[in-house]
Amino acid sequence: MAITKSAKKEIRASEKKAVFNLRRKRTMKAAIKEIDELLKENKIDEAQKKLSEAYKAIDKAAKMNTIKKNTASRTKSRLSAKIKKAKTTK
Repeated sequence: MAITKSAKKEIRASEKKAVFNLRRKRTMKAAIKEIDELLKENKIDEAQKKLSEAYKAIDKAAKMNTIKKNTASRTKSRLSAKIKKAKTTK
């Protein structure tokens, strides 16, 4: 347990950051899941439109260090590859 005043303050700050980070991750995962569901239903055009929203959520999470930059890049790459593959098998 934290004893000093600064340690207690750091715990409060880290709890606040955890809430924001969780919110960013949930937004990102929801956007990715929505695209996956659209692709399962063969709604490729709608998935393409939602891609920019997913990119925005992923980039924001990376910018705020919620996820690492390379993780964001890899996730975006995989999303675009899924959509491209769905277009070719259409």
